[in-house]
Amino acid sequence: MKIESQIEKISSFQHLELLANQVVEGFISGMHKSPFHGFSAEFAEHKVYNSGESTKHIDWKLFAKTDRLYTKRFEEETNLRCHLIIDNSSSMHYPKLQDGQQFFESKIGFAVLASAVLMNLLKKQRDAVGLSVYSDSYEYYAPEKGSERHHRMLLNKLEQLLAEPKQSKNTDTVTFLHQIAEKMHRRSMIILFTDMFQPGNEEALLNALQHLKHNKHKVVLFHVIDNKTELSFDFDNTPRKFIDVESGEEVNLFADNIKEEYEKRAESYFKRLSLTCAQNRIKYVPVSAGKNFEKILTTYLVEKQMFG
Repeated sequence: MKIESQIEKISSFQHLELLANQVVEGFISGMHKSPFHGFSAEFAEHKVYNSGESTKHIDWKLFAKTDRLYTKRFEEETNLRCHLIIDNSSSMHYPKLQDGQQFFESKIGFAVLASAVLMNLLKKQRDAVGLSVYSDSYEYYAPEKGSERHHRMLLNKLEQLLAEPKQSKNTDTVTFLHQIAEKMHRRSMIILFTDMFQPGNEEALLNALQHLKHNKHKVVLFHVIDNKTELSFDFDNTPRKFIDVESGEEVNLFADNIKEEYEKRAESYFKRLSLTCAQNRIKYVPVSAGKNFEKILTTYLVEKQMFG
């Protein structure tokens, strides 16, 4: 079952941890019928319970559904190290949410919930997770750990990103990706959530992404956008004032006058990003805010298996 189809049920939860767990549990329940059966050390495989075995690992939820006894089959702990990076610049706090919209329909809300979802899965698989947050400064850093206390601290930080009032903060992805790369000493999977709105030349940005790959790290770039307006430029044709939320620069125009040219340039930029990431063995995944939680989890599981 697609996670998006459960979004109404999911959105009734306000607490980030409960919501993340709901997304993961919905995903796991569908794994048994999918190509991802067997990926998880914690929950993917079962074997028939034999009389006389310990009852400690019987899956009682599965028993309730099937009326047959199965035990969870555990594999060795993987001890993966994963570092999550979130771009918290002002452009990530777009679009401005209307009454009735859920927090994860903005780019920052989506990045926060997706990070909490991955943390939930990492916790289930006994893996270590760290977190970096940047905008025009290096706002937060926590190294990879696996303890319950550490997990709680990171969740609190994620919730703060949603609670803090939006300020005019520029993006300095290049500077802070270099700084984060210098902190990553042990081989890790590095997962970056950003809208890739970075002033300056693209080559400098590519160099920063390449730096993240030193020491044989695996890098996954989730390019978070609002598909309707940032890719398709889907506005009605009334005169509008467009304001850059980071620089404050304003421009007045009719959307229809530039829609075709905008879409061409946006598509061209996305293609260049995809190509340069592929050439440098960086996993590039465009995702639209408010959707694609299933894509986040399947990408993670596939990349984790390849990471070894």
